[in-house]
Amino acid sequence: MRPMATTDPSFRRYLPWVVALAFFMQTLDTTILNTALPGMARDLGENPLRMQSAVIAYMLTVALVIPASGWLADRFGTRTVFLWAIALFSLGSLGCAASPTLRMLVIARVVQGVGGALLAPIGRLVVLRVFPREQFLPVMSFIAIPGLVGPLIGPTLGGFLVQFVSWHWIFLINLPVGVAGVWASLRFMPQLRSETPSAFDWGGFVLFSLGLMLSSLALQGLGEHLVSTALSVICLVAGLCAMAAYWLHATRHPRPLFDPALFKIPTFRIGIIGNVFARLGSGATPFLTPMFLQLGLGFSPSEAGLSMVPTVIGAMLTKTLATKLIQRQGYRRVLVGNTLILGLMIASFALIERGTTHLWLAVQLGLFGMINSLQFTAMNTVTLGGLDTTTASGGNSLLSVVQQLSMSLGVASSSLFLLLFSGAPVNRANPGVDLVPAFHATYIAVGAMAALASFIFFQLRPQEGESGPQARAAGDSIQD
Repeated sequence: MRPMATTDPSFRRYLPWVVALAFFMQTLDTTILNTALPGMARDLGENPLRMQSAVIAYMLTVALVIPASGWLADRFGTRTVFLWAIALFSLGSLGCAASPTLRMLVIARVVQGVGGALLAPIGRLVVLRVFPREQFLPVMSFIAIPGLVGPLIGPTLGGFLVQFVSWHWIFLINLPVGVAGVWASLRFMPQLRSETPSAFDWGGFVLFSLGLMLSSLALQGLGEHLVSTALSVICLVAGLCAMAAYWLHATRHPRPLFDPALFKIPTFRIGIIGNVFARLGSGATPFLTPMFLQLGLGFSPSEAGLSMVPTVIGAMLTKTLATKLIQRQGYRRVLVGNTLILGLMIASFALIERGTTHLWLAVQLGLFGMINSLQFTAMNTVTLGGLDTTTASGGNSLLSVVQQLSMSLGVASSSLFLLLFSGAPVNRANPGVDLVPAFHATYIAVGAMAALASFIFFQLRPQEGESGPQARAAGDSIQD
């Protein structure tokens, strides 16, 4: 990489604020939408149980674009790509606010996802290049704070905007933040690029992306019955064939998109597979719960948003305790035990009835936030713990992709369960269907899926997972 004016003190003084602003914009948008989905469904004339495509479209796009982020920065420069990322994210936000139909909303969310996929990786890359290694972790810890504030205020802000203003404003508020981000990037973001950018594995990228898209479309088709079952099965088979073709391609390519040699590292292999299954539950719960509170328990959007705050507070409190607990008990014991508790915690939401007090609901959501945060911290660090300087970048990128992919699969699978258990379709003409039993059954199914990941983490050896400084820094920089 070629630095440009990185010795200027203003770059190091203000650069973390620029990256933090981008992190805040991304995490706020991710969490503000879930509370608004029922209100958006009413306005768009859609079934509120079929609004998951607006969430999945963003997550899947992020998963597809992340692998290309490093090459784009090397080829076109970090400042250029970062500016384009903010511009695309803002343009997608404007398109979302102006969407008259769910289909147009999904298209706008794809544009937004392209920008969102580049913000965090490029921001981390610039910080890594500009700051000395001994300052990397403190700087990333500072940048992570707005990433935690976004989820804290997102559900509440989304609920209040939907109830008292309009759902369109959950996207329009990104525009002034985007303008500020562009101004700050032009002044303080260095233009770093490689003199000789390495060749990008376009063949592997196409095969990998095609596999993800076809498989996701097949799962949505099977769940929503928007296309014939035969076409959904064909898409599923084609997606699996594309992924198999990518695996064969990667074993022969000199510099594949994701090196298969990463899976020869036991902790990485177990961590990645465990991430997929554990996040099926933990990724579905933030999507399910605001809808359950509104469609099942009759909460207003603002009440539902405020009810989600204990989840984020619990997650923040656990951040300070997770490292000590893991060091004392070891990764194997923590992950096996906590994964089982996580599954039981998700299933316990089936005990919430209409008469449940707000205090008990806050306690339950707070405990879930604590357990979920510990799960993320342990999974991230055990996955990256066995990597060295030559494999840390590729492993970190693959982990980011798996995080987005597994959360999108969690949303898709929970939506499928909800539609199956609800039986009668819910729409504007039939709002009186009692959805509480369907949500209860869905929570139990999702909790069971998450708990099954404990068998995967049981394959860890008692002393496996000790992480070095680079792995811890990479793990801490991943936003959950």
